[in-house]
Amino acid sequence: MRLRALLDTDALGLRLLGGEDELDRAVRGVMTTDLRDPSRYLSGGELVLTGLAWRRSAADSEPFVRILVQAGVAALAAGEAELGDVPDDLVVACARHRLPLFAVHESVAFATITEHVVRQVSGERAGDLAAVVDRHRRMMTAGPAGGGPDVVLDLLGSDLDLRAWVLSPAGRLIAGSKVAGPALPAEVCARLAGEHLAAVRTGRRGPYRVAVGGTTYSLFPIRSSGRAAQGPRGARDVRESLLSDWLLAVEADAGDWPGERLDLLQGVTQLIAVERDRRDAARTVRRRLAQEVLELVQTGAAPAEIAARLRVAAPVLLPGLGAAPHWQVVVARVEWDHTDGEAPKAGPLTQSLLEEILVDPLATGPEPSDRIAVAHTGDEAVALVPLPAVSSEHDGSEAGVLADTLLAAVRDPLSAGLDGDGRLTLGVSAAVHSAEGLRGALEEARHARRVAAARPGRVCAAGHQELASHVLLLPFVPDDVRRAFTARLLDPLRDYDRRHRAELIPTLEAFLDCDGSWTRCASRLHLHVNTLRYRVGRIEQLTSRDLSRLEDKLDFFLALRMS
Repeated sequence: MRLRALLDTDALGLRLLGGEDELDRAVRGVMTTDLRDPSRYLSGGELVLTGLAWRRSAADSEPFVRILVQAGVAALAAGEAELGDVPDDLVVACARHRLPLFAVHESVAFATITEHVVRQVSGERAGDLAAVVDRHRRMMTAGPAGGGPDVVLDLLGSDLDLRAWVLSPAGRLIAGSKVAGPALPAEVCARLAGEHLAAVRTGRRGPYRVAVGGTTYSLFPIRSSGRAAQGPRGARDVRESLLSDWLLAVEADAGDWPGERLDLLQGVTQLIAVERDRRDAARTVRRRLAQEVLELVQTGAAPAEIAARLRVAAPVLLPGLGAAPHWQVVVARVEWDHTDGEAPKAGPLTQSLLEEILVDPLATGPEPSDRIAVAHTGDEAVALVPLPAVSSEHDGSEAGVLADTLLAAVRDPLSAGLDGDGRLTLGVSAAVHSAEGLRGALEEARHARRVAAARPGRVCAAGHQELASHVLLLPFVPDDVRRAFTARLLDPLRDYDRRHRAELIPTLEAFLDCDGSWTRCASRLHLHVNTLRYRVGRIEQLTSRDLSRLEDKLDFFLALRMS
């Protein structure tokens, strides 16, 4: 705002004492001080309010005014409540340095002036920011010159003092303002994403206000126009975008914001949506390569043909590396529990979600996280993950680690988004070293996904290692057979434990885990060997089984695994 506007506001009680030619100066803030030297707290453009407590004699005015002028303040306003009329020596000093000087009537509180200036300046800054955002939107729509979401987030921080971040639906940090301070902790990102998904799923209107760790955040959905599928009544089925749309998290309570500021933030989300669509478009080549390889593998094409297609894909996914990579396959599927009419298509959604899980959206160079191609067929998404060439002794064991850790960071938010409505299951293959192995890797990943689907929970994954053990068989045992088998062996022990607190079930688990070793099991349970023998004898008596026989040990082992 301009100094001239202050004089036009009667409620401020300001009287101009000097500097009429300088009234077009811009005011960028306000500061109240009675320090003799307040320069350390000044950044330029302030209206300085003072009660003159720093003035002990006429000689103090000149150095005080000189300090203000050197700091670049816009004007000085002196209160009349303590000393009455503003001293002539201060008027003369301000005139000498061309610093506008106001007198503040004793009936007007400095807080009233401060509130008015802050409100006016904030409104003008918001208008300026809106113009910048609009210009930035046009630039990004026309080409990549806009600079991405980080630029507009920086504007929110510098012009509106708003700390803001862009998150994926899986809770991954995509962008953040450089002036927002430290990045959000991963656990906070996951919590915000989960709250956002739960709010969208239940049909609440944004922005959504969430308190995490004593801090209030407002969450704004980022709707991607490129994927705005329409339902039979022209309305978008929320399940088609629930797990793929980004969100803008702002560290503020938007509940009492004026409409203009809410509209500004909505404009910011539209701007970021343009960038999201651009990044999706950049994935088109990798998606097409994956689709071509998947079709060749599924139709039984010759390994030489598949290998030729992989040689085309390798430079795109692994630029700069001369060696052809090994490959790993990840299969994902989203299934809805309830459908009203025609179910939304899950294939494109699962493809986008799998990219969010496997790909870091910030990666633009040849980083491993950006070397993933995802296709979809039906309701299933298939990721072709290239791995750098490794030594001959490599056994692909890292694939199992991937299956175990793949969903660790995103399980909570995705579970919140799917709660009561759907499931996400993933299967991960071992690494294969040639085109001949891709068909087997695809089947392996699909089989692992079926194992994951047999487990409880909204979000589950399984790796190739589990296909080589009893775990492969147990999920496919019918529920009635499972219940009957475990009840016959374990119910007598549970009933006995309930009545006598004998801990027979924990004893049985430890005994089998120690491969039937009496000394190791007794040591683990902190029991005397004779006490352990008594407990095992009681187990055998109650179940009519013999724990020295391999068949009976195996039955107990399977019963415990299925229970």
